[in-house]
Amino acid sequence: MKLLLSLGLLGFALAFCNLGDKLKSLSGSSNTGSDSSSNGPANTSTKGGEAEKPKLTATQQKISDDAAEVKWDDQGISWRLPSSWKKTDMKKESALFSSSDGAFLIPTISIMGDDFPSDVSLKATYDSALQQMKNGKYESVRYVDIDGIKGVEWFETMPEDKSGPRRHQWIAFRKYLGQNQQLNIMLSTKGSNFDKHRDDFPAIMYSMKIGK
Repeated sequence: MKLLLSLGLLGFALAFCNLGDKLKSLSGSSNTGSDSSSNGPANTSTKGGEAEKPKLTATQQKISDDAAEVKWDDQGISWRLPSSWKKTDMKKESALFSSSDGAFLIPTISIMGDDFPSDVSLKATYDSALQQMKNGKYESVRYVDIDGIKGVEWFETMPEDKSGPRRHQWIAFRKYLGQNQQLNIMLSTKGSNFDKHRDDFPAIMYSMKIGK
């Protein structure tokens, strides 16, 4: 019964966050080749392709300091999560953590071919995200270095339907256990609940330790 409940919640979270569509869209844009603060202010982007080191505000630092470490052992990744967040599901290439009020941390791993052009793909993801920001779908886009790995980060704007998902997301690549992996780290909740977690999400995202 507990397993069925976990699977059901994982399915709900993935559907709510449109993760499948999101990954498909990003993969498509990547294959075509086609200065901000840590809480993602509007209309910002990284200049020159350099990755910023994220800096927590005092509020975000306190959240991180008071949080407890959780580990994704299969992937050698960990985060610091507030006490109201719980591990809900854990698989080799995906995991799910959830808060008591319907916010989610959903990390996923995609294994790419050894000859996959990770740098080109990351640049294409960045360019695609910039276009989304121009279209009004993202409030900020930048390259961010988390634990020594450069990735593309964005914050979404409020969805038209405030009950729909709104995300803070980071995509990067790493070599791990002989694999070329894409990391997709998503923090999400419904639009009307997002501002409540605007400090939680960066505190969680930037606490990440990534095995290499």
